[in-house]
Amino acid sequence: MFHVWGAAVSSTGTQRPSSRIPWTEVVTTLAAFVLAFAVGAVLMIVSDTEVRRTFTYFFARPSDALNASADKVGGAYAALVKGAIGGYGPLTLTTAQAAPLICAGLGVGLAFRAGLFNIGAQGQAILGAIVAAYIGFSWHLPPGLHLLVALLGGLLGGGVWGGVVGWLKARAGAHEVIVTIMMNYVAAGVLGYLLTTAAFRRPGRTDPISPVVDWNATFPRLEGGQLHLGFLVALLAAVGVWWLLDRSTTGFAIRAVGANPHAAATAGMSVARTTIITMSVAGALAGLAGVQAALGPSASGVPVPLSAGIVGSVGFDAITVALLGRSKPLGIVLAGLLFGALHAGGLAMQSVAQTPLTLTTALQALIVLFVAAPALIAKLLPFLRGRKLRPVGPAAEGGLA
Repeated sequence: MFHVWGAAVSSTGTQRPSSRIPWTEVVTTLAAFVLAFAVGAVLMIVSDTEVRRTFTYFFARPSDALNASADKVGGAYAALVKGAIGGYGPLTLTTAQAAPLICAGLGVGLAFRAGLFNIGAQGQAILGAIVAAYIGFSWHLPPGLHLLVALLGGLLGGGVWGGVVGWLKARAGAHEVIVTIMMNYVAAGVLGYLLTTAAFRRPGRTDPISPVVDWNATFPRLEGGQLHLGFLVALLAAVGVWWLLDRSTTGFAIRAVGANPHAAATAGMSVARTTIITMSVAGALAGLAGVQAALGPSASGVPVPLSAGIVGSVGFDAITVALLGRSKPLGIVLAGLLFGALHAGGLAMQSVAQTPLTLTTALQALIVLFVAAPALIAKLLPFLRGRKLRPVGPAAEGGLA
């Protein structure tokens, strides 16, 4: 019996499923979460002055240090969970935080599948937000149509911004990492300039802030929370990416180019055309994240006005979401929900447990670090050493290996 490409082939030539445990990656991911939260607990303890003070007399009264540490860590993580999923309001806040992360993560993950490193999701999201917000506050269209036009405009803005990168790589050989990084700065500069013009600056104001988006162009939301139509749009985008990759000839070309562009070209596929299409679609998905930021209702029910920080760091967070989701649509949705929960729960952890909000950022980094390094997990947890663990990232498709 021989093992070929993860399947067991008997001496008779018949093929049967591999004997590898199918949930190995699930166990590894769960172990990464446990280790990340354990390291996070240590960070809480060493960063709290009162808890550290109890360790100065640990050998005299160890119970004081242990109780103080347990109260600190338990209270912080309880606040994190309650702020993320502790009721209807927190749950809807989690979905609102997750929606743009899912969209931008899909844009980064799709590029990974083609062997491209899309660092420009931030700039693409900014362009999507600019176009969507401008249509939202300057055009006056009937309900339904206004939102649809603004949504399509944001997709077009991000798609064009990403398509430029794909065209430069395909026609001029420019490296997409360098180009996308530079275009992030260009996009931020364009937004800063536009907010100083009469077309984008709110009348009567001298600070760089836009008019409020019309109600007709806002994503409808359920009463009493922040769950809005944009979250459903993000889920539909994930389904669309799944169909594109697994059910279409274009998706087959994307995966083939990502696995081996030279072999794909030999088979008659146009690597240049596939690169342009991939970056255009990836840019449109990242632009959809900007649409979420520009048209999604805030806690007050109205969208946040267009300003320099309208999209936050969603484009950079999307890289970690795509890595954690292994560049698969379902994985990206789950990773986006996780990071949305961490963002939402981090606010509660800061206000209730007096824990710095930056700790949630550290937790995200630790989770990605452990998930992306299965060999490290195997070293720390010996019972996983006998299982084959795959690294996380674009090298899974072979394009950036």
